[in-house]
Amino acid sequence: MFYRLLARLLDYPTAELQAALPEIWAQLEQLPEGERKVISNFLAHLHWEDMTEWQALYVRTFDMIPDNALHLSHHLFGDDKNRGPALIDLTEFYKEYGLELAANELPDYLPLMLEFSSQLSRVEAKMFLSQWVKVLNQLAQNLEKVESPYAPLIRLIEQRSQLVAAKAA
Repeated sequence: MFYRLLARLLDYPTAELQAALPEIWAQLEQLPEGERKVISNFLAHLHWEDMTEWQALYVRTFDMIPDNALHLSHHLFGDDKNRGPALIDLTEFYKEYGLELAANELPDYLPLMLEFSSQLSRVEAKMFLSQWVKVLNQLAQNLEKVESPYAPLIRLIEQRSQLVAAKAA
């Protein structure tokens, strides 16, 4: 539930998401207090935004500033030619689990990765995301520098993933 919820909140805001906010608020009761507080604060911030402003904030945050991109391999490779093989490897990994991507989807898009993780066991999800801890940390730092309301959401994902990464080290 945690990963699916964050996938929805980190994806481009739509009217469907806005309509689902009461359901999302209800789901927060299932989360630990710290996570519930972070997501509640995010939702409270957006409660005062109309949809156009929320969409504009999203575009300014993630689409206009490459350092804030939600395509995680961009943070490792930029537009380098080495990014292609990494994307192919990730696509093949998804296929092993029966996930076929649409032609226009990149496999390193964080909301997609979180949605995928929501279908795995807790341990598998944490192991999958633990590979991205350093990237998530950098993305969170970038968002914190510009005081983005999205930064705490990225920190939550990083913190959950870091627990596994630390145990594996």
